[in-house]
Amino acid sequence: MVDNKFPGKDITESDIKEKFPLCAKKNHNHYSKFEIEGVEFGGNTIPVMAGPNMVESEELILDVASNVKRIGAHFLRGGAFKPLTFPYRSKKFNETREKGIEWLKIAKNEFKIPIITEIMEEKYLELIAGVADILQIGSRNMQNYPLLTACAKTGKPILLKRHYGASLRDWLGAAEYILYEGNNKLILCERGVSIPHTHRSTSRFAIDLQVVPAAKEITHLPVVVDPSHATFWRPWVNPMSLAAVAAGADGIMLEVHPDPENAAVDPLQPINYQHFSKLMEKMDTIAKSIYNKNVLK
Repeated sequence: MVDNKFPGKDITESDIKEKFPLCAKKNHNHYSKFEIEGVEFGGNTIPVMAGPNMVESEELILDVASNVKRIGAHFLRGGAFKPLTFPYRSKKFNETREKGIEWLKIAKNEFKIPIITEIMEEKYLELIAGVADILQIGSRNMQNYPLLTACAKTGKPILLKRHYGASLRDWLGAAEYILYEGNNKLILCERGVSIPHTHRSTSRFAIDLQVVPAAKEITHLPVVVDPSHATFWRPWVNPMSLAAVAAGADGIMLEVHPDPENAAVDPLQPINYQHFSKLMEKMDTIAKSIYNKNVLK
């Protein structure tokens, strides 16, 4: 199991045995490995999911799919159903919803790249599961247990983002709902936590890289990191992505946009294709030097 009697600040041995036994490692070397559309999680590859925060148009998502695939991304990410913190929308914002899902399908088929996209409501599950290769549960829905259960029952791989106020115990408790339904292709994703001081007035979150080794002491599930949402600041995406790989992340999720400054949502955080290409090379170097793993195919 784990060396320390009470791993984590608020996790006990009783929790491991009774609250999330399916999430818990059976021994020190117990780590899940599984493939999604030929891409292995938990193995010698550190998969990268890249794309825009929002599927703004068919033209944009096809351009992004072509370029991130060329550069080396393993999955295309993009939100068609896009939650925002506040109900007010800018002139640029146009939630594409069903049309966006169709455009993701076109990109997937044309460029042979698997898709990850967010599911917010159970009534759209059939539509989204018909296109997505990974269903993303956003941070705000981390403890939406009916949605977790419904998604798990599809058998589709799931990426579960940590809520920005959730403890590791809360996060694993939510993950247990998915494993309980027999869906074992589950990925955990750290995307930043809310703390009193975040170093910039525009930043609401701080990336919790400490949770990567902390989680891996307890769970066999792959843990990926989303530095884009966590930092909310383009200049910090590069160093925190590299730090995430060094910390042992099993994957990286990045916002990539052809014109970051004019992105419809969160224009402070996406990186462009040139930046993405250089970052992929640097992450690959770190993965090889520390863990003998690779980022680039």
